[in-house]
Amino acid sequence: MANSPPPYHPTSKPTKPIPLLQWKRPTIYTLPLILFLFISSYFLGLWLHRGGAATQILSAPCTSDTTPTATTGTVDFYAHHAANFTEATKRSQVRKKFEPCDATYSEYTPCEDANRSLRFSRDRLIYRERHCPQKGELLKCRVPAPAGYKNPFPWPASRDLAWYANVPHKELTVEKAVQNWIRFEGDRFRFPGGGTMFPNGADAYIDDIGKLINFKDGSIRTAIDTGCGVASWGAYLLSRNILTMSFAPRDTHEAQVQFALERGVPALIGVLASKRLPYPSRAFDMAHCSRCLIPWGQFDGIYLAEVDRVLRPGGYWILSGPPIRWRRYWKGWKRTKEDLNAEQTTIEKVAKSLCWKKLVEKGDIAIWQKPFNHKTCKAKRNADQNPPFCPAQNPDQAWYTNMETCLTPLPEVHNNEEISGGKLPKWPARLNSVPPRIRRGTVKGVTAEDFLKDSELWKKRISYYKKMNSELGHPGRYRNVLDMNAYLGGFAAALVDYPLWVMNVVPVDLKINTLGVVYERGLIGTYQNWCEAMSTYPRTYDFIHADSVFTLYKDRCEMEDILLEMDRILRPEGSVIFRDDVDLLVKIKRVIDGMDWDSQIVDHEDGPHEREKLLFAVKKYWTASAAVNK
Repeated sequence: MANSPPPYHPTSKPTKPIPLLQWKRPTIYTLPLILFLFISSYFLGLWLHRGGAATQILSAPCTSDTTPTATTGTVDFYAHHAANFTEATKRSQVRKKFEPCDATYSEYTPCEDANRSLRFSRDRLIYRERHCPQKGELLKCRVPAPAGYKNPFPWPASRDLAWYANVPHKELTVEKAVQNWIRFEGDRFRFPGGGTMFPNGADAYIDDIGKLINFKDGSIRTAIDTGCGVASWGAYLLSRNILTMSFAPRDTHEAQVQFALERGVPALIGVLASKRLPYPSRAFDMAHCSRCLIPWGQFDGIYLAEVDRVLRPGGYWILSGPPIRWRRYWKGWKRTKEDLNAEQTTIEKVAKSLCWKKLVEKGDIAIWQKPFNHKTCKAKRNADQNPPFCPAQNPDQAWYTNMETCLTPLPEVHNNEEISGGKLPKWPARLNSVPPRIRRGTVKGVTAEDFLKDSELWKKRISYYKKMNSELGHPGRYRNVLDMNAYLGGFAAALVDYPLWVMNVVPVDLKINTLGVVYERGLIGTYQNWCEAMSTYPRTYDFIHADSVFTLYKDRCEMEDILLEMDRILRPEGSVIFRDDVDLLVKIKRVIDGMDWDSQIVDHEDGPHEREKLLFAVKKYWTASAAVNK
């Protein structure tokens, strides 16, 4: 195009303009000479750089009809300016090729590896916690999808259906057949919505809970489901605008979290054992256990104390299954009346010691409520009462942090009616209201003005992303989304009207911990060190956003290890947006070229003169069988 500026060279630095107007003796020939030089330079530039025009990145859209191929369509990643990599490529080393791993690694979870876990204690299920490989044990290959892998069903169909080829495990269809968890039907699984304690379906079960506490007024937005099964409780709460973090260990109930993710429901591999859950204090409006088999009354109530830490003031704890209603079910549970009665008595005692109030026990459901503040609790509490209040500590620190048998103190209040930590607006107003942690100045360096600017910034950025990747604006193309460096959750907030959910990660290596802010907005997330693998299955996410991640982890660990982990957790034909310094993006592109991704660098939304650029990438479709044939 005649008016197009020459393309930006990411490896060159701008030079100072030649001071043409400072020539000492201007004459009548000066202007024609200048004009001739400009025109000559312009046409020379066109000839040198005619290959630099922006192009499209090939990708196949997500469909659920048949096994996709890498050329079934295009993802429109249009760019106004494309980076020219000729010079960078010449200076770089020969591209490293990352081969596929063996097909036996198709469900590999590095930090929850069954063989490695055997080295650790079985006491309190410690062996099922995170135990990551050492540097010399890291895989340097690409984890394959199983043969016959298909793109998951789009939401909301995925709530009820998943392809058998994607999660080839029938164990639960036999083990949980009478409980209506999951059924096998030809080439797919169907999820009727049942559970151990809700054989009539999660919808009816949730309606029963909704008669006891209010699900309709927006006061309950975030929930945590401990021992989630296939996450039907969380799946059906989504229609009520309640976002649930479901977790369960990788154990004998094969692939339960994997099924949850395949359904398009937020979930992580996790267990209540010896370490704190990877969430901040005062995160969840509601916690739930439906026959989750967690020994709540044992170990001096340490597990309930951890639930108390992550519950918001006034939050609810819901328990169904043993020992609730033991007088009716004790024979079916194959336990004695005395044993079940003792267990419930112990749970009631621990809950009372945490200053919780039992609201109701009706039918199969019991509900307790955490106090809105600890003013009365402290006044009535004896100095030697157990559990004691925890000594001075950071209640939000939760990455490999030991659980303690103590009560996490709530922020101080002036009277009994005040809510510790500040009152939250109801959903959806809380999404864009200044969170209490920022309002009260407890997040260092972040003001209310910063928060509002960040929200507007991400609206602008998402708009630009959609211009570059037209599929981002198509509801249903992406369902499971990961933001690797979420900060205040602005990226997720800007996408809230789309039928997707975002796992907001706050890296533990940051100086400012903002995950509590993310939860106060009514979003969900977790802590993570990106030098380690994430506690999730391969092919978890459809879309990954990596903002300044590689600047943060520069010189901390190998770039290729982080990128191989991204490849592991990204679905075939999934998309990634990297946002970082251009020099880092050139290096990232070289690595992902060796992983056989399609990619392209485009300019910052503010134009070509910003050093920060964007790298749009798509993971090609391939499976274990295809890799063997190749």
